[in-house]
Amino acid sequence: MACTNTLLHDRFGRPVNSLRVSLTQRCNFSCFFCHREGETKPNGEMTPREIEDIVAVASGFGISKIKLTGGEPLMRADIVEVVRRIAPHVDEVSMTTNGSLLAGKAAVLRGAGLRRVNISFHSTSPENFHKITGRDAFSDVKRGIYAAIENDLCPVKLNVVVMKGVNAGELEQMMEYSKDANAILQLIEYQPIQRGAEGWNRYHYDLRPVEEMLRARSTSVEEREMHRRRQYHLEDGGIVEVVRPMHNSEFCSFCTRLRVTSDGRLKPCLMRDDNLVEAVSLIRRGASRRELEDAFREAVSRREPFWRD
Repeated sequence: MACTNTLLHDRFGRPVNSLRVSLTQRCNFSCFFCHREGETKPNGEMTPREIEDIVAVASGFGISKIKLTGGEPLMRADIVEVVRRIAPHVDEVSMTTNGSLLAGKAAVLRGAGLRRVNISFHSTSPENFHKITGRDAFSDVKRGIYAAIENDLCPVKLNVVVMKGVNAGELEQMMEYSKDANAILQLIEYQPIQRGAEGWNRYHYDLRPVEEMLRARSTSVEEREMHRRRQYHLEDGGIVEVVRPMHNSEFCSFCTRLRVTSDGRLKPCLMRDDNLVEAVSLIRRGASRRELEDAFREAVSRREPFWRD
Protein backbone atom coordinates (compact mmCIF):
# COMPACT_ATOMS: atom_id res chain seq x y z
CA MET A 1 0.00 0.00 0.00
CA ALA A 2 1.43 3.39 -0.99
CA CYS A 3 1.99 6.23 1.44
CA THR A 4 -0.82 8.77 1.75
CA ASN A 5 1.14 11.85 2.83
CA THR A 6 -0.02 11.24 6.41
CA LEU A 7 2.62 12.25 8.91
CA LEU A 8 4.18 9.51 11.00
CA HIS A 9 3.93 9.92 14.78
CA ASP A 10 6.17 8.29 17.35
CA ARG A 11 4.77 6.58 20.44
CA PHE A 12 5.05 9.89 22.35
CA GLY A 13 2.64 11.51 19.90
CA ARG A 14 5.28 13.64 18.18
CA PRO A 15 4.77 14.09 14.41
CA VAL A 16 7.74 13.89 12.04
CA ASN A 17 7.61 16.59 9.38
CA SER A 18 11.27 17.36 8.63
CA LEU A 19 14.36 15.41 7.65
CA ARG A 20 17.96 16.44 8.34
CA VAL A 21 20.26 14.77 5.82
CA SER A 22 24.02 14.64 6.41
CA LEU A 23 25.75 14.55 3.01
CA THR A 24 29.34 14.04 4.14
CA GLN A 25 31.60 13.99 7.17
CA ARG A 26 34.30 15.81 5.20
CA CYS A 27 34.94 19.41 6.19
CA ASN A 28 37.49 22.10 5.39
CA PHE A 29 37.25 23.46 8.95
CA SER A 30 38.38 21.78 12.16
CA CYS A 31 36.11 23.31 14.81
CA PHE A 32 37.09 21.58 18.06
CA PHE A 33 33.50 21.45 19.36
CA CYS A 34 31.89 19.93 16.26
CA HIS A 35 29.48 17.11 17.14
CA ARG A 36 29.54 15.71 13.57
CA GLU A 37 25.76 15.28 13.67
CA GLY A 38 26.24 12.58 16.27
CA GLU A 39 27.94 10.25 13.79
CA THR A 40 30.72 7.82 14.64
CA LYS A 41 32.75 5.92 12.04
CA PRO A 42 30.58 6.52 8.96
CA ASN A 43 31.00 4.07 6.09
CA GLY A 44 31.10 6.06 2.85
CA GLU A 45 28.59 8.51 1.37
CA MET A 46 25.27 8.26 -0.45
CA THR A 47 24.95 9.03 -4.14
CA PRO A 48 22.62 11.80 -5.36
CA ARG A 49 20.17 9.17 -6.62
CA GLU A 50 20.16 7.37 -3.26
CA ILE A 51 19.54 10.66 -1.46
CA GLU A 52 16.65 11.35 -3.82
CA ASP A 53 15.17 7.90 -3.21
CA ILE A 54 15.23 8.45 0.57
CA VAL A 55 13.73 11.93 0.26
CA ALA A 56 11.01 10.61 -2.05
CA VAL A 57 9.95 8.08 0.58
CA ALA A 58 10.04 10.78 3.27
CA SER A 59 7.86 12.99 1.08
CA GLY A 60 5.34 10.18 0.82
CA PHE A 61 4.93 10.41 4.60
CA GLY A 62 4.22 14.14 4.39
CA ILE A 63 7.74 15.26 5.31
CA SER A 64 7.97 18.62 3.55
CA LYS A 65 11.23 20.16 4.76
CA ILE A 66 14.76 18.89 4.13
CA LYS A 67 17.86 20.32 5.81
CA LEU A 68 21.17 19.37 4.18
CA THR A 69 24.16 19.30 6.48
CA GLY A 70 27.54 17.64 7.01
CA GLY A 71 30.45 17.92 7.68
CA GLU A 72 30.43 20.64 5.10
CA PRO A 73 27.86 19.92 2.36
CA LEU A 74 29.63 22.16 -0.15
CA MET A 75 32.64 19.84 -0.07
CA ARG A 76 30.63 17.56 -2.34
CA ALA A 77 31.31 18.26 -6.01
CA ASP A 78 27.80 17.02 -6.83
CA ILE A 79 25.97 19.27 -4.35
CA VAL A 80 24.03 21.08 -7.07
CA GLU A 81 22.81 17.77 -8.46
CA VAL A 82 21.73 16.67 -4.98
CA VAL A 83 19.66 19.82 -4.52
CA ARG A 84 18.18 19.63 -8.00
CA ARG A 85 17.10 16.02 -7.48
CA ILE A 86 15.40 16.45 -4.13
CA ALA A 87 13.81 19.90 -4.51
CA PRO A 88 10.79 18.68 -6.53
CA HIS A 89 9.81 16.24 -3.77
CA VAL A 90 9.38 18.75 -0.92
CA ASP A 91 8.29 22.28 -0.09
CA GLU A 92 11.66 23.47 1.18
CA VAL A 93 15.31 22.50 0.87
CA SER A 94 17.66 24.36 3.21
CA MET A 95 21.30 23.89 4.14
CA THR A 96 23.64 24.35 7.07
CA THR A 97 27.10 25.35 5.88
CA ASN A 98 30.24 27.02 7.18
CA GLY A 99 29.87 29.45 4.27
CA SER A 100 33.49 29.43 3.15
CA LEU A 101 32.62 27.95 -0.27
CA LEU A 102 29.22 29.54 -0.66
CA ALA A 103 30.04 32.77 -2.50
CA GLY A 104 30.82 30.97 -5.76
CA LYS A 105 27.86 28.58 -5.52
CA ALA A 106 24.97 30.58 -4.06
CA ALA A 107 23.40 31.53 -7.38
CA VAL A 108 23.49 28.08 -8.95
CA LEU A 109 22.23 26.47 -5.73
CA ARG A 110 19.29 28.90 -5.67
CA GLY A 111 18.53 27.99 -9.25
CA ALA A 112 18.65 24.28 -8.37
CA GLY A 113 16.04 24.72 -5.66
CA LEU A 114 17.85 25.63 -2.44
CA ARG A 115 15.69 28.08 -0.53
CA ARG A 116 17.63 29.20 2.54
CA VAL A 117 20.86 28.67 4.47
CA ASN A 118 22.17 28.59 8.01
CA ILE A 119 25.77 29.75 8.10
CA SER A 120 28.08 28.92 10.99
CA PHE A 121 29.69 32.16 12.15
CA HIS A 122 31.14 31.67 15.60
CA SER A 123 33.05 34.93 16.01
CA THR A 124 33.09 38.48 14.71
CA SER A 125 36.85 38.61 15.33
CA PRO A 126 39.07 37.25 12.52
CA GLU A 127 41.65 36.14 15.06
CA ASN A 128 39.15 34.32 17.27
CA PHE A 129 37.44 32.89 14.21
CA HIS A 130 40.77 31.35 13.18
CA LYS A 131 41.29 29.86 16.64
CA ILE A 132 37.82 28.30 16.63
CA THR A 133 37.78 26.92 13.07
CA GLY A 134 41.47 26.28 12.44
CA ARG A 135 41.16 28.21 9.17
CA ASP A 136 41.98 31.74 8.07
CA ALA A 137 38.65 31.96 6.25
CA PHE A 138 36.87 34.84 7.97
CA SER A 139 36.60 36.94 4.82
CA ASP A 140 35.47 33.93 2.75
CA VAL A 141 32.60 33.29 5.13
CA LYS A 142 31.57 36.96 5.12
CA ARG A 143 31.46 36.84 1.32
CA GLY A 144 29.33 33.72 1.60
CA ILE A 145 26.89 35.50 3.90
CA TYR A 146 26.44 38.40 1.51
CA ALA A 147 26.16 36.07 -1.49
CA ALA A 148 23.38 34.17 0.27
CA ILE A 149 21.48 37.39 0.92
CA GLU A 150 22.03 38.70 -2.62
CA ASN A 151 20.70 35.43 -4.06
CA ASP A 152 17.66 35.36 -1.77
CA LEU A 153 18.66 32.28 0.24
CA CYS A 154 16.66 33.86 3.01
CA PRO A 155 16.07 34.19 5.80
CA VAL A 156 19.79 33.70 6.35
CA LYS A 157 20.54 32.46 9.85
CA LEU A 158 23.95 32.89 11.45
CA ASN A 159 24.62 29.93 13.75
CA VAL A 160 26.73 30.63 16.82
CA VAL A 161 27.61 27.88 19.28
CA VAL A 162 28.07 29.94 22.43
CA MET A 163 31.01 28.79 24.55
CA LYS A 164 32.36 30.02 27.84
CA GLY A 165 35.82 31.52 27.52
CA VAL A 166 35.69 31.29 23.73
CA ASN A 167 33.05 33.57 22.21
CA ALA A 168 30.46 34.21 24.94
CA GLY A 169 31.83 37.74 25.33
CA GLU A 170 30.91 38.59 21.73
CA LEU A 171 27.12 38.39 21.96
CA GLU A 172 26.54 42.12 21.59
CA GLN A 173 28.84 42.26 18.57
CA MET A 174 27.08 39.24 17.09
CA MET A 175 23.67 40.85 17.50
CA GLU A 176 24.87 44.05 15.88
CA TYR A 177 26.54 42.23 12.99
CA SER A 178 23.53 40.04 12.23
CA LYS A 179 21.19 43.05 12.29
CA ASP A 180 23.43 44.99 9.90
CA ALA A 181 23.66 41.95 7.59
CA ASN A 182 19.86 41.53 7.66
CA ALA A 183 20.28 38.01 9.04
CA ILE A 184 18.78 36.16 12.00
CA LEU A 185 21.23 35.37 14.77
CA GLN A 186 20.80 31.83 16.13
CA LEU A 187 22.48 31.25 19.48
CA ILE A 188 23.06 27.55 20.09
CA GLU A 189 23.83 25.96 23.42
CA TYR A 190 27.06 23.96 23.49
CA GLN A 191 26.35 20.22 23.29
CA PRO A 192 29.27 18.05 24.48
CA ILE A 193 28.38 15.00 22.40
CA GLN A 194 31.97 14.25 21.48
CA ARG A 195 33.87 15.77 24.40
CA GLY A 196 31.78 14.51 27.31
CA ALA A 197 31.82 15.94 30.83
CA GLU A 198 35.19 17.63 30.41
CA GLY A 199 33.84 19.65 27.51
CA TRP A 200 30.66 20.50 29.41
CA ASN A 201 32.51 21.88 32.42
CA ARG A 202 34.96 23.84 30.31
CA TYR A 203 32.76 25.31 27.59
CA HIS A 204 29.09 25.21 28.55
CA TYR A 205 27.51 28.65 28.81
CA ASP A 206 24.02 28.93 30.27
CA LEU A 207 21.74 30.70 27.77
CA ARG A 208 18.82 31.16 30.17
CA PRO A 209 20.05 34.57 31.42
CA VAL A 210 20.66 35.52 27.78
CA GLU A 211 17.03 34.72 27.00
CA GLU A 212 15.90 36.90 29.90
CA MET A 213 18.01 39.77 28.52
CA LEU A 214 16.62 39.27 25.03
CA ARG A 215 13.03 39.22 26.29
CA ALA A 216 13.57 42.52 28.08
CA ARG A 217 14.89 44.08 24.87
CA SER A 218 12.21 42.68 22.55
CA THR A 219 9.03 44.13 21.10
CA SER A 220 7.68 40.62 20.51
CA VAL A 221 8.63 36.99 21.07
CA GLU A 222 7.59 34.23 18.67
CA GLU A 223 7.59 30.55 19.59
CA ARG A 224 8.41 28.16 16.77
CA GLU A 225 6.78 24.76 16.38
CA MET A 226 10.15 22.97 16.20
CA HIS A 227 11.46 22.45 19.75
CA ARG A 228 9.43 25.46 20.99
CA ARG A 229 12.43 27.63 20.14
CA ARG A 230 11.86 31.29 20.92
CA GLN A 231 12.64 34.02 18.43
CA TYR A 232 13.18 37.48 19.89
CA HIS A 233 12.37 40.53 17.78
CA LEU A 234 14.51 43.25 19.30
CA GLU A 235 13.63 46.90 19.70
CA ASP A 236 16.53 47.90 17.44
CA GLY A 237 15.30 45.67 14.60
CA GLY A 238 17.51 42.61 15.13
CA ILE A 239 16.15 39.07 15.42
CA VAL A 240 17.72 36.48 17.71
CA GLU A 241 16.68 32.84 18.04
CA VAL A 242 17.86 30.65 20.92
CA VAL A 243 18.44 26.89 20.66
CA ARG A 244 18.76 25.47 24.17
CA PRO A 245 18.54 21.65 24.05
CA MET A 246 20.61 20.49 27.01
CA HIS A 247 18.55 19.07 29.90
CA ASN A 248 15.52 20.69 28.25
CA SER A 249 12.52 18.37 28.21
CA GLU A 250 10.42 20.94 26.34
CA PHE A 251 12.97 21.00 23.53
CA CYS A 252 12.74 17.23 23.10
CA SER A 253 8.98 17.08 23.59
CA PHE A 254 8.47 19.21 20.50
CA CYS A 255 11.12 17.67 18.25
CA THR A 256 9.61 16.86 14.85
CA ARG A 257 12.80 15.81 13.04
CA LEU A 258 14.26 12.57 11.75
CA ARG A 259 17.88 12.38 10.60
CA VAL A 260 19.82 10.55 7.89
CA THR A 261 23.50 9.84 8.45
CA SER A 262 26.06 10.54 5.75
CA ASP A 263 26.35 6.80 5.07
CA GLY A 264 22.60 6.43 4.67
CA ARG A 265 21.08 5.22 7.92
CA LEU A 266 17.99 6.68 9.59
CA LYS A 267 18.90 8.28 12.90
CA PRO A 268 16.06 8.95 15.36
CA CYS A 269 18.04 11.22 17.73
CA LEU A 270 21.16 13.36 17.56
CA MET A 271 22.25 12.24 21.02
CA ARG A 272 22.17 8.49 20.31
CA ASP A 273 23.82 6.17 17.81
CA ASP A 274 22.55 2.85 19.18
CA ASN A 275 19.14 2.86 17.49
CA LEU A 276 19.88 3.52 13.82
CA VAL A 277 17.88 1.90 11.00
CA GLU A 278 19.38 0.81 7.69
CA ALA A 279 18.11 2.68 4.62
CA VAL A 280 20.63 3.11 1.81
CA SER A 281 21.81 -0.49 2.18
CA LEU A 282 18.22 -1.52 1.36
CA ILE A 283 18.32 0.56 -1.81
CA ARG A 284 21.63 -1.01 -2.84
CA ARG A 285 20.22 -4.51 -2.60
CA GLY A 286 17.16 -3.62 -4.63
CA ALA A 287 14.60 -3.30 -1.85
CA SER A 288 11.04 -2.34 -2.71
CA ARG A 289 9.43 0.98 -1.91
CA ARG A 290 7.42 -0.79 0.79
CA GLU A 291 10.61 -1.98 2.50
CA LEU A 292 11.94 1.59 2.57
CA GLU A 293 8.67 2.82 3.98
CA ASP A 294 8.88 0.16 6.68
CA ALA A 295 12.39 1.38 7.53
CA PHE A 296 10.97 4.87 8.10
CA ARG A 297 8.19 3.46 10.25
CA GLU A 298 10.73 1.54 12.32
CA ALA A 299 12.98 4.59 12.77
CA VAL A 300 10.04 6.71 13.92
CA SER A 301 8.97 3.97 16.33
CA ARG A 302 12.44 4.19 17.93
CA ARG A 303 12.18 7.93 18.57
CA GLU A 304 11.95 8.98 22.20
CA PRO A 305 12.77 12.24 23.98
CA PHE A 306 16.39 12.20 25.15
CA TRP A 307 15.76 14.77 27.88
CA ARG A 308 12.69 14.18 30.03
CA ASP A 309 11.29 15.53 33.28
